[in-house]
Amino acid sequence: MTIGIIREGKTPPDKRVPFTPEQAAELQKTFRVKVLIESSNIRAYTDDEYREAGLEVVNDISSCDVLMGVKEVPIEQLHADKTYFFFSHTIKEQPYNRELLRAVLDKNIRLVDYEVLTRKNGSRVVAFGRYAGIVGAYNGIRAWGVRTSDYTLTPAHLCYDRAEMNAELDKAKLPNNFKIVITGTGRVSQGAQEVLKDLGVEKVSPLEFLDRDYNAPVYTCLEVNHYFFRSDNKPFDKAAFYNNPVGHIARFTPFTQAADMYIPCHYWDSRSPFIFTNDDARSAACRIKIVADVSCDIDGPVVSTLRPSTIDDPLYGYDPQQHAEVPFGTEGSIGVMAVDNLPCELPRDASKDFGAELLMEVMPALLDKDPEERIERASITDGRGQLGKHFSHLQGYVDGPAI
Repeated sequence: MTIGIIREGKTPPDKRVPFTPEQAAELQKTFRVKVLIESSNIRAYTDDEYREAGLEVVNDISSCDVLMGVKEVPIEQLHADKTYFFFSHTIKEQPYNRELLRAVLDKNIRLVDYEVLTRKNGSRVVAFGRYAGIVGAYNGIRAWGVRTSDYTLTPAHLCYDRAEMNAELDKAKLPNNFKIVITGTGRVSQGAQEVLKDLGVEKVSPLEFLDRDYNAPVYTCLEVNHYFFRSDNKPFDKAAFYNNPVGHIARFTPFTQAADMYIPCHYWDSRSPFIFTNDDARSAACRIKIVADVSCDIDGPVVSTLRPSTIDDPLYGYDPQQHAEVPFGTEGSIGVMAVDNLPCELPRDASKDFGAELLMEVMPALLDKDPEERIERASITDGRGQLGKHFSHLQGYVDGPAI
């Protein structure tokens, strides 16, 4: 088998890769496969770095059996009769990618989507979420410096890697009793907490966060049962909530009155109540001045997130009285960071993390034994012009009108 690492073709370009040079070399040696690298001048890792790792860099990868990238592949760049791995953004029936899925079917491509590579218990095996949390929390700390002029941090995307970004954190000076609240406890939240720990911010319990003052900055991390409750006041059942959040209410208001910064890292179901509401933001008791929205659900649970922002222009202001965007730093506004492709800011580190998971959790299933049928369960299409057996429900999406 020959595996090709494709050149990312989506605009704007993405510098991430599925495997670093060292990981691609390990893949080739461990599984006795040939790995070809399609030449690219936009990757975080250069062609020469792949060559130095003993890999062949080519301009034509049409001979490969399996082609692996990160973002959606432009239709005109798809090679027929191949197996592809990438984030297709089709499983939620996104209208803007319907034509891509149609093209995949027409070209008899087997599309394995990273987003649905899971263990039998449903947990994902590969994701960039940890680095979304890492960069999002850093951006939040940087935003506070921009707002107050107390310090200046280099934007994450201008740092060579995470080590350089962490060195920047030494410049950050948060005031005493500065309080940060995080919603969510998954890998995104864990990434955000790594940054706060690197900064020396102490973690406290939700109750301590609300009831005590401190002589140093602190943060708390809320599980779903800390800010959602059953509307009938019966005991909260997490499994039941995730199955159907209807019949629950949010009680996040006390934290809006205690926190200076909010870092949303939760997963949110559109059926769930809003968390940080307009009433919260308009209240004179609201203390939040910065929202670093890693989850970035537009018109969703965090009222201040009006739109996604960009890596080059990550900050804007939210006027709660007008429910409108204003320039960052406007008096009476809440500062918002809502970049929706945060891992792209540290592409070398994010790629290394992702590639390690691929090597451990996915490549054995593809190249050796797959007792859990991970590859089959993540195959959006079967390579014979049909949807995979676990994705037949997408037929109506495929048959829908062109966009």
